[in-house]
Amino acid sequence: MNRMTTALSLPLGVFLCLAGCTTMAPNYNRPAAPVPAAWPSGPSYQQQSGQQAGKAVADIPWQEFFADQKLHKLIALALDNNRDLRVAVLNIERARAQYQIQRADLFPQLDATADGNFQRLPEDFSGTGQARTLHQYSVGLGVSSYELDLFGRVRSLKEQALEQYLATDEARRSVQVSLVSQVATSWLALAADRERLQLAKETLASQQASFQLIKSRFDVGVSSALDLHQAQTSVDTARVDIARYTTLVAQDENALNLVVGSPVGTDLYPVSLSETLTALKDLTPGLPSDVLLNRPDILQAESLLKGANANIGAARAAFFPRITLVSSVGFGSNDLTGLFQGDSFAWNFAPHISLPIFDAGRNRANLQVAEVDRNIAVAQYEKAIQTAFREVADALAQRGTIDDQVAAQQSLTDATAESYRLSQARYDKGVDSYLNVLDSQRSLYSAQQNLITARLSRLANLVTLYKVLGGGSK
Repeated sequence: MNRMTTALSLPLGVFLCLAGCTTMAPNYNRPAAPVPAAWPSGPSYQQQSGQQAGKAVADIPWQEFFADQKLHKLIALALDNNRDLRVAVLNIERARAQYQIQRADLFPQLDATADGNFQRLPEDFSGTGQARTLHQYSVGLGVSSYELDLFGRVRSLKEQALEQYLATDEARRSVQVSLVSQVATSWLALAADRERLQLAKETLASQQASFQLIKSRFDVGVSSALDLHQAQTSVDTARVDIARYTTLVAQDENALNLVVGSPVGTDLYPVSLSETLTALKDLTPGLPSDVLLNRPDILQAESLLKGANANIGAARAAFFPRITLVSSVGFGSNDLTGLFQGDSFAWNFAPHISLPIFDAGRNRANLQVAEVDRNIAVAQYEKAIQTAFREVADALAQRGTIDDQVAAQQSLTDATAESYRLSQARYDKGVDSYLNVLDSQRSLYSAQQNLITARLSRLANLVTLYKVLGGGSK
């Protein structure tokens, strides 16, 4: 058995030493970011002037950013049950297996074989004038079709598969970031619509009371038919809004169930938007470089770029000879009992070299395709950076003005509430018509609805800012 071990280990050791070469892929240099070094400035960004030092957004776990415990539970449920995230995780497992398959080509495949061959020779073929039956037995250990990676073709393909795997992992992180923000946005939208529905119900109750009062006055001849019908329009408008917001609340609940991936208990629903105003923490945007280094979609684009760069090495190696080895050692005999006796040791060594001479331009075209793919990946990587910069800039632009908008809307709501109170008092004293009361009530109702919208925009802006700055993947 020592002869078999020595005969097998010697060529394998030489093969592995010859295969330990570098690739022919070009050196990778990260492209310069095609965006400014600082965020935009101007009236919309007044609150963002002067970057503050602090914890990078990508390092802030979503548990710290979202302070509401109901929202915590919803996000945790979504991370466990959302089907899009589940597919992303399965894609990682698939990419990991593909990488392992490609990596296995760097090593010889060692197979154990055992063969038996039985053949009957007729009289004319036996050479003895009599029919013969031949028996042949063999056992062996061999390497089948192992490519010596002298020019790095297999290694380049392995590097390309590795970068594909890393890109898939970043894609999973990107899906998780989007999922966390989507759960939060859906939950806040439900809170806003539930508050709008409650406001419509309160308005209906108030308008019904006013309608009953005016109807009583109309019955005794104090109020006109015009006042009565105007009061009826207010009641019907509130009823329409109740029906509309009831539908929106149900649709919001359905959307939340879908994004979470399982039915959401009513105990996890928000009561109203006013009770969730402190559910999110404020953020410091930091520098653009923080976004470029931490956003998973940009890291994914860079991994794909590195993979395309490695693929050029495989295309270049195709111009050079390929050496494939077949080697085996073992024992053979015409008799099963003598398989391991006497001089039954056998070996086989069959190197194969192929050198491309004429391929009608196939290899050159493959190299051109690989280079173009790399250039495409560079453009896609740069576009990912530009898109990220634009998304953050848009979120910062809204953040710089949203607090002023909310404050102004709150002041407008307070003023219209006072106007409604005064017009109602003037109508009760007979100084003014009910039309002014109706106009004041409509203005107040619209201002209250717009205040809910402004508050929702502020909270949604924080969620968007957290997402586009690369947070939420931990």
